[in-house]
Amino acid sequence: TLMVAPASAFDQRRAQEEGIMDALAAAGAQVLPTSCGACSGYGGSIPEGVNVISTTARNFKGRMGAQTARVFLASPYSVAAAALTARITDPREVLA
Repeated sequence: TLMVAPASAFDQRRAQEEGIMDALAAAGAQVLPTSCGACSGYGGSIPEGVNVISTTARNFKGRMGAQTARVFLASPYSVAAAALTARITDPREVLA
């Protein structure tokens, strides 16, 4: 599942102007409210035993959902690389 929560309305507008939001929508992204959408559990709580890679700024057990969910914080490049490979990946492996 790909969830996108732009940091601000300004960032979302800019991403829309640059075509980024259209590309994310075409990839099946669920766009959440701006700000802390994903880290606050908007769009549905992360279920038990799931692995998540996220660009959120904070992490603690249960923050995004189930206590047994494993949440890995990473850079946007690392998250994009993981989306392409379906595993946590060094982004240098997929950069052209």
